[in-house]
Amino acid sequence: MRSAIAAVAGWLAVLAGLVLPSAAWATEGALGRQITGTNVQPNAGIVSPEPIWAVNLSQIYLDGTVGGSREVPVGGRTSLGLDAKVAFTLATVLKTWDTGPGRWNFASSFTLPYVWTKVNSTVTGPGGRSIDQSDTASNLFDLYFSPIIAGYHFSETSHMALSLNIWAPTGKYNADDMANPSLNNWTFIPQVAYTKIFPESGFQLDTVAGVQFYTRNNATDYRNAPLFSMDVMGRKIFSNGVSAGLILGTIQQLGSDSGPTADRLNGFKGRDWALGPILTYDTKLADKRSLSLSLRWVPTISSTKRLDSNDTVMATATLVF
Repeated sequence: MRSAIAAVAGWLAVLAGLVLPSAAWATEGALGRQITGTNVQPNAGIVSPEPIWAVNLSQIYLDGTVGGSREVPVGGRTSLGLDAKVAFTLATVLKTWDTGPGRWNFASSFTLPYVWTKVNSTVTGPGGRSIDQSDTASNLFDLYFSPIIAGYHFSETSHMALSLNIWAPTGKYNADDMANPSLNNWTFIPQVAYTKIFPESGFQLDTVAGVQFYTRNNATDYRNAPLFSMDVMGRKIFSNGVSAGLILGTIQQLGSDSGPTADRLNGFKGRDWALGPILTYDTKLADKRSLSLSLRWVPTISSTKRLDSNDTVMATATLVF
């Protein structure tokens, strides 16, 4: 069973159990640590039974809006509507450990993210006048790591991965800025991923679900409520290494945000849905290495009190050795 699972897992074990980040604000800025539709990866529930190293480079771009009739908490103030552009570059290293034969396998990962973001907002100035403001930030973002990813193989076609994902507030943060390369809080995300393979049809189903728990932003006295996220991806895999499929994702806030600004906005409780296509390509290289590429477009199809994006694009390249 081990060799068959390893062939199925391939390079994509690098992303098993990972949660990809989002923009430079928390729910406080109408988004959070995750972008809907970018969390699920091919073979998300598979931790390779063979000890490997994997390096992944990802690029995420989002262009989102909250309508001008909606107040949005940004830092210690509110904005009447919000426009945000975000470009995220992530470098991830993953190691699967040599745990021998058996149904359980384990891995660890570390991600170094870099962010560029531009925010346009409208705030209320002296005398009640509306003032348009713009801010840009570009720097290293908060560090992200998964100390343990535990994979369980029910069979050669059914797999699960459990992980604890942690964000540390290592980026620069200024409460007076609208755009920040940090959320200024710790975030803990327990997550479960599942992969089901249908060899006869070449079809595969991957799903990832998790809950985001945020500590308080001490600079603004704002605490985000827990967020539930789930992404589901179905793909048809062809013999030439190409696959094509669809992704459906959602983020649902489980309670109300807290703090003076959140209380004034009745908890600023939000949710969204995203739907879009994905294409992947896998190829074998020399010396048992492999390379995989993927491209997805997952626009928002429904959003309440979260950034609504028609242009959410993610591209990845992964080398396994």
